[in-house]
Amino acid sequence: MVTATIECVNAGALSPLDGRYASQVEPFARAFSEEALFRQRFVVEVEWLLALSSEPGIPELPSISPDIAVTLRGWVADFGPAEMTRVKEIEGRINHDVKAVEYLVKEKLASIGFGSGAEFVHFACTSEDINNLSHALMLRDGLTTGWLPVADALVDDVWAQAQAHAALPMPSHTHGQPASPTTLGKELAVFASRWERQLAAVRSVPLLAKFNGAVGTYGAHAAAYPDVDWIGISRRFVEGFGLAWNPLTTQIESHDALAEVFHGVARFNSILIDFCWDMWEYVSRSYLRQTPVEGEVGSSTMPHKVNPIDFENAVANAGISSALLEHLASKLMVSRMQRDLSDSSAIRNMGTAVAHSGLAIATARRGLAKVTPAAEVMRAELDQHWEVLAEAIQTVMRRYGLPEPYEQLKALTRGHVIAAGDVRLFIEGLGLPEEARTRLLALTPAGYVGLAAALVAEGRPEGP
Repeated sequence: MVTATIECVNAGALSPLDGRYASQVEPFARAFSEEALFRQRFVVEVEWLLALSSEPGIPELPSISPDIAVTLRGWVADFGPAEMTRVKEIEGRINHDVKAVEYLVKEKLASIGFGSGAEFVHFACTSEDINNLSHALMLRDGLTTGWLPVADALVDDVWAQAQAHAALPMPSHTHGQPASPTTLGKELAVFASRWERQLAAVRSVPLLAKFNGAVGTYGAHAAAYPDVDWIGISRRFVEGFGLAWNPLTTQIESHDALAEVFHGVARFNSILIDFCWDMWEYVSRSYLRQTPVEGEVGSSTMPHKVNPIDFENAVANAGISSALLEHLASKLMVSRMQRDLSDSSAIRNMGTAVAHSGLAIATARRGLAKVTPAAEVMRAELDQHWEVLAEAIQTVMRRYGLPEPYEQLKALTRGHVIAAGDVRLFIEGLGLPEEARTRLLALTPAGYVGLAAALVAEGRPEGP
């Protein structure tokens, strides 16, 4: 059972993610907060120093001993509030956040007597070398620890419901009007299958990163050490983080891969909105029955109400997420000449965008957990609409060459309310072969669901 959690840890927060919903988005805060960004920058600076120290073509930086390397990586593991306080103090003095991380690393190196080799911290780097790696690592962490688990869980939940109700007849509506019946399970499976494609797309995007200097030419690198294989070092360094190396960039990594991820999440959001509105409609039509939560108030004035607020809240948060994601995807791919700084401010909202999606998905899961099918309601409504069998009857008539099958059924059913007896009389008068006549006479609206159950059984892919 997925339960609601409302814990206002910071009532003065500007963003509801940091206030009302803080307890529900903790994995996203860990991955995308400013502390997370500084921690990733610290990681990159430390690992770059270690990488340079292992290159024989850079004799001025002696190889760092295993013990010192353990110490440096211990700083990375222990990066927390104390380091954040100090780096923000440095930033307040110099007004540059990346340079502040460089100075913090140098301070720590001085504390262990590292010596002149400390000047190789941030060697030949532009800030974007540090930042683009950090943002890619943040996004990967946010997806793997926050967004993908909750998205996978929703898809699993919906598949489970689809399989449980694969054969449960449900009225169908096209253009808002009664149409050929379906099953609840098949309709749920449609959404689960659509989400599976988007999850595969998000997972398939190789997150790109670069490490090539001020305008992507390794100019400073080659000026200092012309005989060192800087392209090879860069590639090994980026791939060492489990990221894909981008060899051709301006000062910034072009963010195309980030845009691909953002578009994938936004498409997932769009399907989620579609799902939530359908679920809302099924609740409204009483096809789904909501389970009242003990002590919960549905309306401040109408005591009887159990409102589908989880589906409504999911729609709101998914919409906010997609608006931000669509903007980031289009904005981050554009940078004037070799670099402008507009991406720097925009990309800080990456976590907010992904977290709103994660919150929407979790809220939709809560909504789904609160509803159960009202089979008797759906069957009763189906029994009021025998006209939905018109499609089946005129298709069988076509098979046997009867005249104007569509037109005959149109005259019988369009704009009319007909009952089982009307359908029976019509079928009896067609002169169909006995087998076809018997089959049509046995058909009911609730039984006219085709191969829906088989489609659910066939539809679930194996594994994530």
